[in-house]
This record gives sequence, structure tokens and C-alpha cells, in this order.
Amino acid sequence: MKGKGVTPLWVLGLMSGTSLDGVDGAMVLTDGVQVLEFGPHAYRAYTDKERATIRAAFGVWPGDAGVAAAAQVVEDAHIEICRQFPNAQLVGFHGQTLAHDPGGRGTHQAGSGARLAQALGLPVVWDFRSADVAAGGQGAPLVPFFHHALARRMGADQPLAILNLGGVGNLTWIDPRQSDPAHFAALLAFDTGPANAPMNDLMLERLGRAQDDGGALALSGTPDPTVIAAFLRHPYFHRPPPKSLDRNAFDLLAAVQPLNTADALATLTHCATAAVAQGAQHFPAPITQLLVAGGGRHNRALMQALSQHFAQVTAIDTQGLNGDMLEAQAFAYLAARVRAGLPISAPQTTGVPQATIGGQLSLPETR
Repeated sequence: MKGKGVTPLWVLGLMSGTSLDGVDGAMVLTDGVQVLEFGPHAYRAYTDKERATIRAAFGVWPGDAGVAAAAQVVEDAHIEICRQFPNAQLVGFHGQTLAHDPGGRGTHQAGSGARLAQALGLPVVWDFRSADVAAGGQGAPLVPFFHHALARRMGADQPLAILNLGGVGNLTWIDPRQSDPAHFAALLAFDTGPANAPMNDLMLERLGRAQDDGGALALSGTPDPTVIAAFLRHPYFHRPPPKSLDRNAFDLLAAVQPLNTADALATLTHCATAAVAQGAQHFPAPITQLLVAGGGRHNRALMQALSQHFAQVTAIDTQGLNGDMLEAQAFAYLAARVRAGLPISAPQTTGVPQATIGGQLSLPETR
């Protein structure tokens, strides 16, 4: 597959996930086909007040109460981190997902790329998911095309999988022998189930802390097999991929409410990893390795639980990649694809009927 002669650019990708830790920014030199070089990266944490403002808008839609305040927080934080990247030529701005209901009301990411473009004086690609959902796709996950480019950059020659453990887990099965990520045999991708989000919510609710650092509390607890078994009976697990989830699709906090905090966290951990194992049953062919990205790879309880289901589980950093910045880098790559007129989703990644470009490009106004 050729890049249509598009000149590579240094693209700044931005990501604010549903775990609400903060904003990641990362530079990638790419033409939208190959990942040529990785550049600097930065992280800007949300304050407790900012996090509360965004959290209050979860589950709401454009025009609803709380959306404007959340969007203001998201935009201001992203503009602030962008100031650290004076050499960016293009920006990929994901925004903050507040609600995701493919097949229903659609998908809602707070934050205006037009405002960012004006504030930064740079072209900004944003609203990556809406076109896919409007065409009948799930609108998620969108990182698989980037995962495919990474597998080829690594020189992989056999099927492998990349698991991203953010607020929600998503899994990408990759055959790097296919050169075009839109080819039907190149990828299979889907959300596995809840990952860090319910654990972080439980920590905040019970202990006033943002997360279980390193999974220490979860490791000291005992998982409840009854809760895990009930969780795995959810209809979502019986649906074939591609498929996607909202962070609040499972009411797991209610299920673990009777448990002490350590046991509740251990149970949530094993729910997350059992969901990944359940998802792996859909792989078109066996994998040689499972590479783990996202904040969840720092959680020893999660990684140990995954190792009970998969033979070769390693953090993606072992491949010379930055597992903390992978999603930000992905939206840099996707922005370059949008600029080049290349698709960012396909039937086997989001269930969209045909490969879809998506994204809006906002240019700064000239005066």
C-alpha cells in the first residue's frame, strides 16, 4: 500500500482517556502509512477539580447540562500541553469521550478541534469517531490501524495481539503479513470489557485515591468467583466482534459492593482479564505473543492475572515502544491518515460496512 505521495509530517497526537488521569501528548513522524520516527512526549495530569467537572458530565450528550463546563476543561488542558510542542505541524485531537452509544444516540467526545486550531495556529484533525458511527460502525476501537503499522515496524511476521488496558480494554489481533490494514484479513479488533475504570472508581469512592498503585491492594485480596461468573454471563460476551463499550456498560461496582476493598479490587481485576480471555476465543488464528499497553500494564495484579490465560504476556515497552503514549501516538498517526485521505476504520475493526476515512480537519482562521 502506498501513501499517495504524501510528505511525512511531525504530528502531535493527544489523548484523554475514560480513566481520567490526564492528557497525553506525543509526536510521531508519519505519512499516514508508515511510522517513521517517534518524537518527544508529555503528560498533563488533571486536577481533582478538573476531573470532577469531567466526571459529572459522563453519560451526557451535546447541549445537556455540564457539557460546556467539561468541554472547557478538556480544551484548556489540551491547549496547555500543546504549548510544549512548538515543532508540531499537525494535531490529532481525540477529545474526551462522555458518552458512547453506537446504534443509538451515537458517540460524544467533548472538546472543539476548531478552538484548538485557532488557539495553536495549527491544523487540527478531530471528531474521529462520528463518521464511523453514522455509517453503521461501532466508532471504536480506532487504534487498530496504528497497531498494524507498529507490528510491521517491529518486523513481526506472525499473528500477534496488542491489548490496551485503559478505562476500557481493547484488543487488536494483527496479521502483519498483510500490507494494508483495511484488508479483511489484516485485523480484528474489539473492546474486551471494563479494565481500569471500575477499579479507579472503587478506589475513589472508598479511599479517595485515584488508583490502586501497582495493583498492590488487589494482590492482597481474593477474587470472588461468583461475581466473575455472573459477569461473564453478560450478553456482550456472546456477541461476535467487532463490538465496543461505554465505560459504564457494566454495573460492576454494585456487584462488588459487599466485598472488602482488597477482595473487590481482586475481583474487578479478574473480571477484566477473564473478559480478555473470552475475547481471544474470536481470534482468526493463534497468536505468538500478547503485548500489553496502557496504564493497566503497570498493575502487577492485572499482568499476573493475564498470565493465567496467555502463554506470552509482555509489556509493549519490551519492543522499544512507549506503552504510556501509545494512544496519543495513535491519534497522531490517524490524523496523518485523515490528511492523506486514507481510511481509519474498516469492517473488521469497528463493524462499519466499508473502510471509512472519518475525522474533521479544522484550520486556523487567517485575519
